[in-house]
Parts: sequence; C-alpha cells; structure tokens
Amino acid sequence: MTGKKVVVAGATGLVGNAALRHFGTSEPCDVVALSRRRPRNLHGARHVPIDLTSAADCRRAAAELAGASHLVYAALYEAPQLVDGWRDEQQIKTNDLMLRNLMGALEPVAPGLRHVALLQGTKAYGVHVRPLTVPAREGRSEMYEQPNFYWAQENFLRELQKGKAWHWSILRPVLIVGLAMGGAMDLIPPLGVYAAMLREQGRPLDFPGGAARVGQAVDVDLLARAIAWSGEARTAQNEAFNVINGDVFTWENIWPAVADALEMKPGKPVPLSLAKEYPNWIDAWDRLRAKHNLISPGLADFVGLSFQYADYSMRYGHTESGPPSIVSTVKINRAGFTEMMDTEKMFRKWFRQAKEERLLP
Repeated sequence: MTGKKVVVAGATGLVGNAALRHFGTSEPCDVVALSRRRPRNLHGARHVPIDLTSAADCRRAAAELAGASHLVYAALYEAPQLVDGWRDEQQIKTNDLMLRNLMGALEPVAPGLRHVALLQGTKAYGVHVRPLTVPAREGRSEMYEQPNFYWAQENFLRELQKGKAWHWSILRPVLIVGLAMGGAMDLIPPLGVYAAMLREQGRPLDFPGGAARVGQAVDVDLLARAIAWSGEARTAQNEAFNVINGDVFTWENIWPAVADALEMKPGKPVPLSLAKEYPNWIDAWDRLRAKHNLISPGLADFVGLSFQYADYSMRYGHTESGPPSIVSTVKINRAGFTEMMDTEKMFRKWFRQAKEERLLP
C-alpha cells in the first residue's frame, strides 16, 4: 500500500524491535523508530530519540511523525520491582501519560492516520492476581476491576477515536519470546546466561523453576505479523485479540529442547532464583564475553529486569502445580489471522539466533 508510514513506539523493546524488523523487511513503507536509546538494529527505520513521559519532548518530535498512517504502540514503563510493579499506581499513571503525550503530538500532524495498534497481555485477565478462567476470552474474561494501565490506555484510545477515520486494535500476546537486549520481559538472555554459567562448570542444564503449569507462548515475529495484519484488516477494527503460537507447553516438557538448543544435557530440577543469583555472575559473564568475543554488553544492560521475569515465568518458589494459563484464539482466527508456530521450534530458533549474533556463547 503506497503512502504507508509506520511509527513504532518502544523500538528497543522485544515487540517494538520485531515490528521494526517486520515493516523494514516485509513491506515497502517508511518506518520511524521511537525510543530513548538507539535500537541495536534499525532494519532501515529512521530513529527519533524521544522521552514519552515528556509532553514537550513529544511535541519536539512531532515534525518527524508528520504523515504517519500507522502507530504501533509497544512502549512500556516497568517498575524496578517488576511483578510488584504491575499493581503500582505510579506505573499505571506513567504508562497512561506516555500514550497520551504521544497521541497528543502525533494526531495533529497525521491527518491520514489509519490505525493504532496497542499491546496488552494476559494481565487483562488478571493472570498476575488470580487463576485464569480457562480459556480466557476477549469480551468475557477481562478483569476490569483490577487496576491496570491497560484500562487507562484503552479507555483513552476509545474516547479519542470516536468520530475519527482511524481505528485501533488491541493485541494480547501471552509469554513473548524473542531477542532484545535490556528488556523487562525477555527470556532468551536470562536463560542463555544461566546456561552459560552452568556450562562453564561442566554441569547439565538444571531446571531452576518451580512446579509445572500448562501455559502458552508466542514467537515475537509471529506477533509482529499479527500487528501488521490488524492494521489492514477490517475485521480487526476497534477489536481486541489474544495472540499465541497455537499450542501449549510446560517448562518440564520443553526443557530438553531448551538444553539441546544450548548444546547441553538437560539436568534435574534445582530451584534457583535467577534474580537473586545473577549478581554473582557479573564478573564471570564479563570473562565469557571476552573469551568468546561476544558483542553482548554487561549483564545488567543485556538482561535488564528479565531475570525477575524468568523467575516469575518458570514459577520459582512454587511447590504445587499451578492452574493452567490458557487463552482462546478463536476470535483472531475467525477474523482472518491464522498463523501458528511450534513452541519448541520457537525456543530453538531464538537460541540459535542469539549464538549466530554472538550475543550468547
């Protein structure tokens, strides 16, 4: 489609960078990457440094946003204590403000705006405070009574869109797997670092998490294609959709494939908090970077808050099997997006890529 200009907010994050990759390699369009720091790979996009918490900074960048037809809003502020922060009033206010600031600068200079894609997740169903209604369905299972920045952003967009020519779509991925540096919720760096520490000691890949629960995941490239689809499909206008790979998994069952992808033998369950342990790995990681000529940065910059997210995702500290965390994708399939991916192959793909890019040894 001619005249397509895609603005990607949160371009250094897991989802934002996948969106840059998709639009930069799959579609002929102008792409603008918004983020505080420059993404590692722009995939042909033009980078505009921006602080979304500042309305003045957003106005300063407005000229760069002129003529935008699509906005992919993947920007996210997370509190330093990741999981606790999901219920924090300040975290909610900050995320609400960021979207308001950007839309306030973008709308006046983008009269041809056609679509805004907004990211949510299973916290829309209260997964962080209660067992999901299985399967969690859009329009049936939302936990609106739980304070959440999702609702602040969604309500703002709904009101702003009334009577306008553009539309919004909300994507609700489950556990997203891809490769970004310094992200808050990216499992490949923390698992890769943990594996590297064990390998140096000649140990197998022990499982550091807790008791199993059946869950789902989504490949970030598949999610990027779903975002792109939502920007063009009439069936996606002003609708929310769950997005997953299409299968289910438990860490126990996927662990041998994770170990194999990291060229290790699977070990036994040895509960370990990666978030608490990682300070002991900082110097060892620096030695590994030098030994293997890696381009990845020091541990804090490489992994960000994702050690905390790994503990949460693998249920460290839980000794009893958890309730299944399953969402329905009937709605998005019926609307026309039917892509699927094998979750085991997804993990193999990203660990292979991390090695090829010299991010992991």
